[in-house]
Amino acid sequence: MTTVQTTENREGVESGRQARIVALVVAVSFFMQILDGTIVATSLPQMAQSFGVQPVAMSIGITVYMLTTAAFIPLSGWLGDRFGARNVFLCSIAIFTLSSLFCGLSGSLAEFIAARAVQGIGGALMTPVGRIIVLKNARKSELVHAIALITWPALTAPVVGPILGSFITTYLTWHWNFLINIPIGIIGMGLVLRFVPIQREDSTASLDVRGFLLSAAGMTLLLAGLEMFVQASSWLVAAILLCLAGVVFAVLATRHFLTAEHPLLDLSAFRIQTFSMSTLSAGTANRISINATPFLLPLLFQVAFGANAITAGTYLLVYFAGNLGMKTVTTPLLRMFGFRVVLVLNGLISALAIAACGLLSPQTPEVITFALLFVAGLSRSMQFTALNTLAFADIHAAQRSSASTLSSMLQQISMLLGVAVAAAVLNVTRLVRGDELAALTDFRAAFFVIGAIGAISAIRFLQLPAQAGAEVSGHAPRSERSRG
Repeated sequence: MTTVQTTENREGVESGRQARIVALVVAVSFFMQILDGTIVATSLPQMAQSFGVQPVAMSIGITVYMLTTAAFIPLSGWLGDRFGARNVFLCSIAIFTLSSLFCGLSGSLAEFIAARAVQGIGGALMTPVGRIIVLKNARKSELVHAIALITWPALTAPVVGPILGSFITTYLTWHWNFLINIPIGIIGMGLVLRFVPIQREDSTASLDVRGFLLSAAGMTLLLAGLEMFVQASSWLVAAILLCLAGVVFAVLATRHFLTAEHPLLDLSAFRIQTFSMSTLSAGTANRISINATPFLLPLLFQVAFGANAITAGTYLLVYFAGNLGMKTVTTPLLRMFGFRVVLVLNGLISALAIAACGLLSPQTPEVITFALLFVAGLSRSMQFTALNTLAFADIHAAQRSSASTLSSMLQQISMLLGVAVAAAVLNVTRLVRGDELAALTDFRAAFFVIGAIGAISAIRFLQLPAQAGAEVSGHAPRSERSRG
């Protein structure tokens, strides 16, 4: 081996190590953000009692956070380019941490709502800007592993959050559900300062105010409509009107971005097939399927099966164990089979597993239930990582910020769409039966519909070329291997 080759190998190893460290640092902050979202719901009754309001009124704290996040996500890419991704990421962690302190110190519902609104701004900037940092510090060949590292918070926090939140609320007070973010945030900022390199930013573009207002209005109205649809079916007309208004603003924003000289968001990323397929068309439908399942499963076990919280939690632990178990083999599988084969075959396995959940009943042997949930978790994790990685496989450096922002926006929409579709099927079948409560039959229909959406979207990935994302996955199509 020559000296040049040795140096290149050493640089490659060092680059891979740096990319992993940066991804882990970003993952710590992502974990704090997602943990906060899953831990809060467990303490709402105690908070309502402390504030002297009805428990149902506390849901506004969750809604305000979601809507503030939706409004400010479109701004994240521009801020990262203008002031430096590292600086903005640090500020987002600081905002999130400080507002968590104020949430924990709130003495009234109004104070809590104000603190949650500010917290939403920090959350809106954290995810897309954190992803930009990871993309900037990872080579194409390191991207699969780096993306896998920053997705583990989304797979672990939903398991840890409710358990930790219940423990804190029972043995301490609800305030600590927010105060726990303070040490995590301080550690996160310290890690960013220590391990995330400063990278010079060249952008001096002024803020596209009109584009920001249009996109913020579109996101906020659309997500507010979807949330209203999920939470209050009696407000169906209002929910539909909000969604339609959101779509109108989204169309106006799109027209503006296509004609503006310096648009807030560069939509050219959608001309890249791997990005558009994994985020907008088949990707959105696929995410509807995999995001609806965690919403349906707890309801299935507690409402249809009549299981207690501990039993339902045990089932969900198996499901999320499958999510985590797949992480060790994601990279080898993508290298062996490539993105197209994985997204199609794994997508079909995921769809079948989701549909099969509709066949479960209280009489189903536990070993079968556990096995099915584990397979569903495995396939969900694989699909999640493959989609998130393929989205950035062919993105150019100049498109990174807008692509990350657009991806975050579409993921927010698809997450709520998944819940909305599942809730709609449950409500429609329940109303057809003329019952006030959902029954096993209704859940069966919901799982079948969600599974069908997943299967159709998986088949659509056949439109990808065999070499799609090969530079990232390291996969060589059979034709190239035979020529070699």
